[in-house]
Amino acid sequence: MSPAARLRSALAVAMAVVLGCAVYMAACTAQLVRTGSHDNGRIADVIVVMGAAQYDGDPSPLLEARLRHAAELHRAGRAPLVAVTGGKREGDRFTEAEASRAWLIRNGVSDSAILGEDGGRSTWESLAALAPAMRDAGIESAIAVSSRWHVERVVLSLRDLGFVASASPVRIAGYAWFDEDDAAPATYREIVGVALGRVIGFRRLHQITG
Repeated sequence: MSPAARLRSALAVAMAVVLGCAVYMAACTAQLVRTGSHDNGRIADVIVVMGAAQYDGDPSPLLEARLRHAAELHRAGRAPLVAVTGGKREGDRFTEAEASRAWLIRNGVSDSAILGEDGGRSTWESLAALAPAMRDAGIESAIAVSSRWHVERVVLSLRDLGFVASASPVRIAGYAWFDEDDAAPATYREIVGVALGRVIGFRRLHQITG
């Protein structure tokens, strides 16, 4: 094969790879948006609420919106249990899970209906730490409650951990598809993370990215 032919062949392979990656990323984007836009109404064994910032025991507006949504699902009979997640930052007196549990109890959810973990500092850490308690309680299925841009990662991580999972995304005025901390498009970061996680698994992704 002549040098020119080899170059054309290499360019064709490179273009095919780029096109394949573009199609894959487009499919991941479409699925993330779809998951973050629909609640299929399924019932489950537990509602898993992902943590967010808390201020000395009081949930931030974002966390409160997630908790309010989870409480509504619980009252509607979608699941008999609610699981809370999330550790704390250096200097905090309370964990996200503690603030979440206290809010749920104040708003009518029985303490006996709440389980959780309070050490996780990322989506995977929180769910991996929660998984043993879920298994001990005989839980097989979960409804993931989180922001629209984040709930796809939660669902896929729960599935990686062996649970049947569906999504119930939370829509919050002012947050839309954006990160609550810096108003940057967190959706873009989630697309990349979810795309990688689908290929290598979310446990492995956490090991690489922390």
